[in-house]
Amino acid sequence: MAPKFGTSGLRGLVVELTPELVGDYIRAFLAACPVGTGLYLARDLRPSSPAIAAVVAEVAQAAGVDVIDCADVPTPALALASMGAGAAAVMVTGSHIPADRNGLKFYLPGGEVSKVDEAAILAALGGAAAPVARRGGYARHETSGPDWVARYVDAFGAQALAGLKIGVWSHSAVSRDLLLAVIAGLGAEVVELGRSDDFIPVDTEAVPDWARAQIAAWVAEHGLDALVSTDGDGDRPLVADAAGQVVPGDLLGQITAAVVGAENVATPVSSNTGVEAAGRFARVLRTKIGSPFVIAGMAEMPGKTVGYEANGGFLLGFEADLPAGPLAPLATRDSLLPMIAPLSRARAAGGLAALVAQEPARFTAADRLEEIPTEASRALIAGFEADPAALPGFLAALGEAPEAVDRTDGLRVSCASGRIVHFRPSGNAPELRLYVEAEAPEAAQAILRQGLAALRARLG
Repeated sequence: MAPKFGTSGLRGLVVELTPELVGDYIRAFLAACPVGTGLYLARDLRPSSPAIAAVVAEVAQAAGVDVIDCADVPTPALALASMGAGAAAVMVTGSHIPADRNGLKFYLPGGEVSKVDEAAILAALGGAAAPVARRGGYARHETSGPDWVARYVDAFGAQALAGLKIGVWSHSAVSRDLLLAVIAGLGAEVVELGRSDDFIPVDTEAVPDWARAQIAAWVAEHGLDALVSTDGDGDRPLVADAAGQVVPGDLLGQITAAVVGAENVATPVSSNTGVEAAGRFARVLRTKIGSPFVIAGMAEMPGKTVGYEANGGFLLGFEADLPAGPLAPLATRDSLLPMIAPLSRARAAGGLAALVAQEPARFTAADRLEEIPTEASRALIAGFEADPAALPGFLAALGEAPEAVDRTDGLRVSCASGRIVHFRPSGNAPELRLYVEAEAPEAAQAILRQGLAALRARLG
């Protein structure tokens, strides 16, 4: 795929992320956006990430910007360090996509880039490097990872997970050693599983069948109370219960919002409707999909406001009072809080599954068709809207009938049964996403499988 710049930054095939292209984006970022005290830099564990990070550092130093290298740490740990120092940041990562692809995530001194910042960066592409009085310096930052761990151990306490046996699926996540440290630091018995020297793309929102089967097998083999993991750059959580069932990220989000004492919630239209049905929050604001939209939604609501996405990434917009101390705001997608908060309540509830069962019975499932050009996905949706018989005919094959549509982001169809089927072209990859909501996990997964098969047949 040709490199694209969207809500998750720049992404593309490694062979197309040339030093010239990466350098152009870094120069444009530095020209269009405030840098503050310097540029913090980190990378995930893809084979291509060190070389791309070296280009970022060289271009920034040549532009007179001091580079602070955090090395191999998760995106939220980088953001925590850079925002604390009042600095900009770049994370070299392709998140959950395969290792033949990579990308860049950009941060301002105050947090993630907005859609306005994105437009300014795109407008600055191709500009010549400005003359500078001095070459930027270079330094290593050694505590960004441990600081991320300490943030949660200090807030929840060293016994928050005592009595639980928790598996950590390390795979190739850059967060893996820190995840082991924080789970142990909170008092749990930790079992490491599945560490890999080869990069494994893990999408926490669309966990594949092979991964679900492996998780269930590990949980049974080791008698685990839960299993946790993240995607490649450590900003999205993956949590499974004592039966090996993966807990959807939006359920983790709405439980976490209650644990931290939120009053308001911003979440995309792809998150399940149980957050409204629970009646816990003064306001729930629905947004387009992507953390910049969630952050913009959070800014509309004063007070104790949080945001979360269907992939589980959680954004804390206020200082929360937790069992062992305060937890400072971190309005960027993070994986640790939506793991730890539900697990800290699981034992008292009779287990993680019992805690989830206390939520309204609304469950989401999501997956994607890969290598579908964006134009083809858009044409499919346009066809559903243009032909009055097209959408009812498609849904009839799934046993559903349309009742209302929402065009906030893609085409989200509320069905007469109360279920939801949501079609959306990916913003930064040649993929067609399908989201389903139903009254039970099995029903959501069944409709998802049927829907993907029908879409595959329709698209040829």
